[in-house]
Amino acid sequence: MEFWDGYNKDGTPTGTTLIRGERIPQGLYHLVCEVLVRHTDGDYLLMRRAATKPNYGGYWEATAGGSALKGEDKLTCVKRELLEETGISANDFTELGRFVFDDSQCIFYTFLCVTNCDKASVRL
Repeated sequence: MEFWDGYNKDGTPTGTTLIRGERIPQGLYHLVCEVLVRHTDGDYLLMRRAATKPNYGGYWEATAGGSALKGEDKLTCVKRELLEETGISANDFTELGRFVFDDSQCIFYTFLCVTNCDKASVRL
């Protein structure tokens, strides 16, 4: 079972605990972070979603990311998601933007990570 913090639309925490897969109460949102990865040589990392994914299976995407777990701030979340999805460990992120997706009750934060990691070490 995965737990999330609940937020107001403006991004302030409410002290509410949300459970992944359960309906999010009206007026509450959960935090989602995604990161574009650019190598210092100018290449960008693209990843193909597993064909078995229920949403956009087999499609290519340019970001790694996911939902923040309970107690995580946006930087902790983006670091964890990048490591989980690519094996890349990084600490330097530039926030590119924030948007609210009302239909899914998500607050998205998008980051850029510039890395000089060994490209052969990336594991999806």
